[in-house]
Amino acid sequence: MNLEELLRGAQVRRAGEMPPAGELASGFAALDALLPGGGWPLPALTEVLCDDEGIGALRLLLPALAALSRRGQWLIWISPPHIPYAPALVAAGVDLARLLIVEADAAEGRRDGEERLWAFEQALRFLDCGAALAWLATVDSLRLRRLQLACEAGQSLGVMFRPSRHAAEASPASLRLKLTPAAPGTLEVDILKCRGRLRARSCTLAL
Repeated sequence: MNLEELLRGAQVRRAGEMPPAGELASGFAALDALLPGGGWPLPALTEVLCDDEGIGALRLLLPALAALSRRGQWLIWISPPHIPYAPALVAAGVDLARLLIVEADAAEGRRDGEERLWAFEQALRFLDCGAALAWLATVDSLRLRRLQLACEAGQSLGVMFRPSRHAAEASPASLRLKLTPAAPGTLEVDILKCRGRLRARSCTLAL
């Protein structure tokens, strides 16, 4: 009996073969076709790595956020870099009554970003939270692991926007995407890591 037969008999899976626990359609057919399970993994932490503002990083999430808000779940945004444009959110189907903006600034004597991390973790653990979004520059590996566990505890979608310089770092996040602008109105999406077997690692989306 070879190793492959032993693994099958013990019902053991390699990490790259692990199926996602659940999924939430992204609303972009080309991306859903690549992701195992056909959408954002749930409950799980997703990292979105990009450097340029206004390229459509948030628009990539709007269909899923709209679906969660229609279910009556909260959308909690931790210290977004700009005031959300309400008409655009409504046009995308987001229920503004289910949107909560938390401004978490560094308190005296605490490190920059520590308040945001604390608020993000609490939001992810909140059972009525469908998705929590945070914009963070630096997060250590221990805290990333805690955020992933918080997603599992709250059964939530956690999305963390970070600079692309972190792309080469190890991360416990279930899904890691790197975004770069392509032609006008399009976005290049590279899948750096995911939970499950990939069909391909990149696609171009029309936003």
